[in-house]
Amino acid sequence: MKKLSFFIKSCIFLCALGIITIISLYTYAFFSPKIELKSSNQFYIYDKADKMVYEGSQTTEWVDLENISPNLINAVISIEDKNFYKHKGFDYLRIAKAMLSNLKNRDIVQGASTISQQYIKNMYLDFDKIWSRKIEEAFLTLELEMHYSKEEILEGYLNTINYGQGNYGVENASQYYFNKSAKDLSLEEATILAGIPKSPNNYNPVSNPQKAVKRAKLVATAMVNNEYITEKEKDSLNYDALEIIGERKTNNLQTLMYYQDAVLSELKTLDNIPKSLIDSGGLKIYTTLDLQAQETLEKAILNNMDGSSLQVASVIINPKNGGVSALVGGYDYAKSQYNRAISSKRQVGSTMKPILYYAALENNFTAATTFLSAPTTFSLANDKTYAPSNYNDKYANKEITMAAAISYSDNIYAVKTHLFLGEDVLVDTAHKMGITEKLKANASLPLGTSEMSMLDFANAYTTLASGGYKRNIHFIKKVEDLNGNVLYEYKNKKDLVLNENYVYILNELLTSTYNSAFIDYNSPTVMSLASSLTKKYAIKTGSTGSDCWMIGYNKKHLMLVWNGYDDSSPVKVSDGQISKKIWLETTETLLNNQDNTWYDVPKNIIGLPLNAITGKDDTNSKNSNIFYFVKGTEPGANQEILVSKNTTIE
Repeated sequence: MKKLSFFIKSCIFLCALGIITIISLYTYAFFSPKIELKSSNQFYIYDKADKMVYEGSQTTEWVDLENISPNLINAVISIEDKNFYKHKGFDYLRIAKAMLSNLKNRDIVQGASTISQQYIKNMYLDFDKIWSRKIEEAFLTLELEMHYSKEEILEGYLNTINYGQGNYGVENASQYYFNKSAKDLSLEEATILAGIPKSPNNYNPVSNPQKAVKRAKLVATAMVNNEYITEKEKDSLNYDALEIIGERKTNNLQTLMYYQDAVLSELKTLDNIPKSLIDSGGLKIYTTLDLQAQETLEKAILNNMDGSSLQVASVIINPKNGGVSALVGGYDYAKSQYNRAISSKRQVGSTMKPILYYAALENNFTAATTFLSAPTTFSLANDKTYAPSNYNDKYANKEITMAAAISYSDNIYAVKTHLFLGEDVLVDTAHKMGITEKLKANASLPLGTSEMSMLDFANAYTTLASGGYKRNIHFIKKVEDLNGNVLYEYKNKKDLVLNENYVYILNELLTSTYNSAFIDYNSPTVMSLASSLTKKYAIKTGSTGSDCWMIGYNKKHLMLVWNGYDDSSPVKVSDGQISKKIWLETTETLLNNQDNTWYDVPKNIIGLPLNAITGKDDTNSKNSNIFYFVKGTEPGANQEILVSKNTTIE
């Protein structure tokens, strides 16, 4: 009896303590400062001309609850929080049921978040499932419930929730998906929208129409269970007749969201911006986006990839400051939000070679240095061998210049150069140019066998395009709060990390890829573009079994293009033409009305006419080409090439 009495008294005490604690918490919340709702979760993104291109919460489209279809209101309450009007922030019975279900299944299979909790989470908190975040969410939810009516909370939730495809708020989503106001939504449309917030990427009707309808039917069932509609009304729903628009009235680019995602990703890395402010929003973000460049790039992609199952990534960078003018992370953001320009790591193929040849120039090679281009087996350490081959097994079977090796993308010449220098030299040079990926020093590295992201790889080419200055590739110029206070401003820094003489020579060498003087036993790799080029560019292509690359630049413009499959399926030889055409159309369009400017010749550089393939004095030949040298390294100046003692060539 004593034990039973003690147990009963303990239960009474704990219940009383719990009631007192809850009352205390609600009292504390009542006297806490009032949370501001309409300024929360706002992100205003501007292009380089300070024109607004995106609003994170679309607060200009904020609509009163009375201007939202009752169909949607009832659908949201049914599927998200059926006791919304009865609880004070937390549905304790639902929490208890969820806990029992999770314990039974030994996993988190059921949640119990109310609309108030979700609203707080989406406005102010990240999505880390940690106790500190849960405690903070609880306190903010109590404050929300104490200071606002149910109608105000529901209105705020509906105007700020994520509906997928970059749409925040019900009015914006209604216009995007159905081209109508939120007040005019049909029952079918309302159930579609109400089903999206659970997983915006999976349940929006543009990306996954079948999943969206399946989810909408669950919403309709919940509405029946909560007596908002009848079983007959549910059975009469016709989702096949729905017309999904999926377009915005302005800036309706299917790739623009890739750029915006990159901006928000960079925002999180800025130490000057308080994390709490990033989580809650209320920021004006001024970017380096060139809307014309983004539009031109997307048009070129659509023109050249219509009907193709390939994926694409591309980035355009201003070499003068490292600002990203345009970025595409996939063919269509509506179908795939995976940003291949930032997140995907791919082999870069022969586009790695310019980094190698810069290192060679720094180590006493010249543009006219020759190696035998013939089938070669390289003897490596530990009795290993390596036998690369040239594309289509085309070899000069004679000595060729570095200029010719670049023009034809000769693999034998590249590996010989790499092993002569020592395998660590290429790794060190790549990192000096700005690549952060950890590269493995091996014989095949100059052929681009290491994987890295496009944006990381672009660091090296930005350094070359800027004349040897290392730039910080960036999207954000400035960040302000809603009152105009500057929280962050990009400072253009340039560190000279390369020798300007050798960078100039290399940039000239990369024009050999479309120079008719190199037409001989082989043809330059982008000779097909020569007649369409109206400006002078440094160009390099690259390919692997599953990747196609095209990179080209001058002092004003750098552009990288990749094509391939996400699962690394084999690409066709003809797929390389797609990358070339995307680059060509975009670049030539953007630079159409600009002067044909090239890099200034350094004072220590001289040019000599030599045979393009042999490097000998043969000025009357059709293969005559101007070779550039640092004074004192031209032919006849008795320059020597330093050979690695650790490598044997056979």
